[in-house]
Amino acid sequence: MTALDTPAPLRRKRTDEIVDAIKKTIIEHGLQPGDRLPQERELMEQYAASKGTIREALKSLEVQGLIRTRTGPGGGAFIDTMSENRAMSLLSNYLFAKTVTIGDIYALRKVLEPLVAVSAMVNMDARAYARLDAIIAIYDHEPADAQERWDQRMAELDFHAVVAEYADNALLAFACRFLQRLLKDLAVARDIYVQPKPVLRAEGIEYQRKMIAAMQAGDADGVHKIMSDHMAYAERSMLDLQAELTGDFLHDPVARGRIGKRKKSSK
Repeated sequence: MTALDTPAPLRRKRTDEIVDAIKKTIIEHGLQPGDRLPQERELMEQYAASKGTIREALKSLEVQGLIRTRTGPGGGAFIDTMSENRAMSLLSNYLFAKTVTIGDIYALRKVLEPLVAVSAMVNMDARAYARLDAIIAIYDHEPADAQERWDQRMAELDFHAVVAEYADNALLAFACRFLQRLLKDLAVARDIYVQPKPVLRAEGIEYQRKMIAAMQAGDADGVHKIMSDHMAYAERSMLDLQAELTGDFLHDPVARGRIGKRKKSSK
């Protein structure tokens, strides 16, 4: 290929270049939430750009959750902090048209939840353990009605969200909480959670109690092993409930039991 055949690099939009330049300025100057960016006229002069281009760049930063704009006296563009909820919403939008299954979620949870539990262990204190005990108390009994049943299922996931709060690794904690949110929002999981049937949660609670004890004992290997087993058990339970809900007899443990009995009786 000759130089003439080499495709020219795509030219970036001027707006995108200004967005990146403002981001760089925010970092280099250590700007904090609440700090004001230069006024529109100053930005136009600084970047040799039109009013429309600057406004488009500021709008892009606002959509990204990095700034907020205020009109009127004392208004302008101010550094903002993107909330975790907003970040997860944006990431959920990316996955909106993609197929995400319970198996997909647990493929990651089985790897990440043990790591986040070990990371959290050194930061857990009496208040943290009290919070976990309070959450377990929400679902350590049969629900009185449909609302309590739903609240219990959400609390089971909240247990792991609290553990993640104490992790040293912010990225790992975010990933775990995002997976927990996906389970709360996934249509098939929601269908499972509202089923008016008893949920066998005693084994799950036992895993959680053992993990708390291992944390308090400073047993990192034990915490990792217990959480790994807990996630494997949770995945099996969810997939079995899904199979029962959808009539997937190949994966429904109850149906498999019936088939096994028929085979024995036919011998």
